[in-house]
Amino acid sequence: MIWNSVKAVLWMAFTGVLLFACAGTFDWPGGWVFMAEFVIGSLAVTLWLARHDPGLLRERMSAPIQRDQLRSDKLFMGFMIVIWHGWLALMAFDARRWGWSHMPAGMSIAGAVLIPAGFFIVWLTFRENSFAAPVVKIQHERGQRVISTGPYGIVRHPMYAGAIVYLAGMPLLLGSWLGLLVLPLIVGALMVRISIEEEALREGLPGYAEYMARVRCRLLPGVW
Repeated sequence: MIWNSVKAVLWMAFTGVLLFACAGTFDWPGGWVFMAEFVIGSLAVTLWLARHDPGLLRERMSAPIQRDQLRSDKLFMGFMIVIWHGWLALMAFDARRWGWSHMPAGMSIAGAVLIPAGFFIVWLTFRENSFAAPVVKIQHERGQRVISTGPYGIVRHPMYAGAIVYLAGMPLLLGSWLGLLVLPLIVGALMVRISIEEEALREGLPGYAEYMARVRCRLLPGVW
């Protein structure tokens, strides 16, 4: 628990340092609001998991590259680590250091609302699914089974849906049009990851093919 807390604090501190170092100033209201929401949301979810599902917390705090992980997912995680940090840096440069983007106040407010909304959807996912690991693998040692209740009765990948809501809010709140332009690349990468994950689950998790037949949509009900 202590080590997991230390890792969470270090992750949040690194994110803040990266953002404001690239911005070149602390005079960035959107950056401070984002960090407040990021820290509060991350800590709230971490503390909830520590109390209610320590097994999932251990999974969520595990390394992004693991021995029993699919090779394609290892490549995906490496790609996303680079893209995530590059995206944060780009938005900080664009919105503050270069001053290229000027986001209307209404859009920034919308971004500030979307971020906690995304956190909430992710929390609903964690509450329902103790096997929501950060990497694609079958958790035989934890007795993984198909989850079809709660948000999983609506779409097959509610955690990704919540993540996209959160990600959409970030460039709006931080005030970066360039960051918004990069968003489709990140969403596209997540859609590729969904295909990788579903193939692994269909082959390795009994009952998942039947679940896919019952719940037809991956992210957005009635659409995809």
